[in-house]
Amino acid sequence: QVQLVESGGGLVQPGGSLRLSCAASGSIFSIYFMAWYRQAPGKQREVVASIISGASTNYADSVKGRFTISRDNAKNTVYLQMNSLKPEDTAIYYCNARSSTLTAWGQGIQVTVSS
Repeated sequence: QVQLVESGGGLVQPGGSLRLSCAASGSIFSIYFMAWYRQAPGKQREVVASIISGASTNYADSVKGRFTISRDNAKNTVYLQMNSLKPEDTAIYYCNARSSTLTAWGQGIQVTVSS
């Protein structure tokens, strides 16, 4: 089992920044893929950014150049640095982790971009 706990969300003005954190615990040694997803009201959940084996990263076109995903293996934590935030970034953000045998989700954290 893997447990994921997100933190760092909140309310921010357009153009502002937030950093989300996702702390993993449990059977984490086999995790090779971690990602951030988001779900806005009335929309499907979509992948925002992913990191494979702590190195290779991918981003949704809508966040390229603004968001950065990183992983600190010593702290078993993955981060999402979000800059130049826009109202359309408003959503619940979820952390996701995968190994060859399991997929785990965090509980989700609200990010609201509004003036």
